[in-house]
Amino acid sequence: MFLSYIIYILILFWATHAIQKVFYCIYFWQLKEYRVDRMLGDAKRFAKAIFPSMAVIPVIILLLLPIFLKYKGLLVWNSMVLVIFCLLGLYSVILLLKKRWSTPKFTKKAIILLLLPMAILAFCATIFINNLFLFIVIVEITLPLATLLITELLQIPTLLIKKSIYKKAKEKIKQSKNLTVIGITGSYGKSSTKEFLYEFLSKKYKVLKTSGNTNTEIGIAATILKDLKPEHEIFIVEMAAYRKGEIKLLCEITQPKIGVVTGVNEQHLALFGSMKNLLMAEGGGELAEALPQDGTLFVNGDNKYCLDLYKNFKGLKRVYSLSNKIIDADIWSDSVTVHKDNISFLAINKLGDLAHFGVNVLGKQNVQNLLGAILIASELGINFGDISEACKNISSKSAGAILKKGKHNIYIIDSSYSANPDGVLADLEYLSIFANKKVIVMPCLIELGTKSSEIHEKIGRKIGKICDLAIITNKDKFKEIEEGFKKTGKYKGKCVLCNKPQDIYSMITLFCKEGDAVLLEGRVPAKLIKLLTE
Repeated sequence: MFLSYIIYILILFWATHAIQKVFYCIYFWQLKEYRVDRMLGDAKRFAKAIFPSMAVIPVIILLLLPIFLKYKGLLVWNSMVLVIFCLLGLYSVILLLKKRWSTPKFTKKAIILLLLPMAILAFCATIFINNLFLFIVIVEITLPLATLLITELLQIPTLLIKKSIYKKAKEKIKQSKNLTVIGITGSYGKSSTKEFLYEFLSKKYKVLKTSGNTNTEIGIAATILKDLKPEHEIFIVEMAAYRKGEIKLLCEITQPKIGVVTGVNEQHLALFGSMKNLLMAEGGGELAEALPQDGTLFVNGDNKYCLDLYKNFKGLKRVYSLSNKIIDADIWSDSVTVHKDNISFLAINKLGDLAHFGVNVLGKQNVQNLLGAILIASELGINFGDISEACKNISSKSAGAILKKGKHNIYIIDSSYSANPDGVLADLEYLSIFANKKVIVMPCLIELGTKSSEIHEKIGRKIGKICDLAIITNKDKFKEIEEGFKKTGKYKGKCVLCNKPQDIYSMITLFCKEGDAVLLEGRVPAKLIKLLTE
């Protein structure tokens, strides 16, 4: 009897490991917006979500053992199963105590996805009540796959509900006769341009914008149904896509009259499958095609892909650029000055209007997004003086990066909102204005397809020119970054691989002193940000 209790306690101990496995699966689904294409684009973590434990090979061996050992070996087999999975259970408990579980947000959908596998698990336990060890082995292999299958089955009713929501949102837009919709897309700069434009247009109009990082079909449709009011005159919509046709669908729902393409690079190339598909979707092709005859396309003239789109577009169009020397821009900048906590510049347009703009955002790259927003606002009747005044309401948070004073008076540049190739290079350029030692902490970028190695080496070269220490938090393309880091000819610092927040914190606080600067780029651990800034 005592032995039976011990066995059941150990099995419950193993259940902690099974729960952690389900939690990780749901967490990963959420991270990838419940999209198989995005999961496949992150191959390593996808494999971990399907086979998340290190015990896959031992499990297969253990399944084969009874064939060779027959009945006499079953006790040995059961004992080995129990030992291996109890060790996994112990490891899961340790991770839980250290708060290192990847935990999903407990939305309604996530709760259903958590409960259904658990219900299946409990049902199977009753079937295998006389052979719980075999039950453990089967669950270990099938549980992640069952979670995958359940998630996909739930997509069917979800899709039907979504289509109904899209239809209602489209009808509401059609009924808003006096509404001008501005669609903003691109690989980078969408959110910043949206926030800047909102501040400028709010000086004269009743404006609604998509909030935060809401930029997909369901989020935009929900915003229309919940927040769009008859008094709204302008609706600014941030549009994102991961496959060809998604921007087209967003345009069918929102009916934009003004299209903005902020900049295009290889971000999400792995999901689109080809640069041609990417350029049609997030590269602005579908947005340009959806504009009405009296619509206007605004593009970033400093980006080669945007410039190609501009040249081929036959309708009304405008272009903004940092300089008027390369392209005949409708608006451009002069006397750009970048400080630690703000930027200043002159904006000049074709009509000869000129004004000084001082904005509390970080980095020269924001001048491009501000120029685009200034150009659109001026086309809609806002004068330069009012726009310059509205700039006082813009904070660095609007541009996605925040400068903080961290522990030991070290400068912390928190650009952890997102990361793309151009964004990383721009943030490094901003980091270069700091006089003392400079550190970057970042993960390798994902979903870059065949260009991934080339891009990471390029980032490594830029890091090598600017940083004294680079801490890369995952190993996917670490070798390429390190190789680029050493190729600069100015190799004086270190490029290291480390993914533990406490170890990274110790490394930084030992290396840095007051006045040094640390750039947190992309999805770095939240715990690290907390350690450095609180």
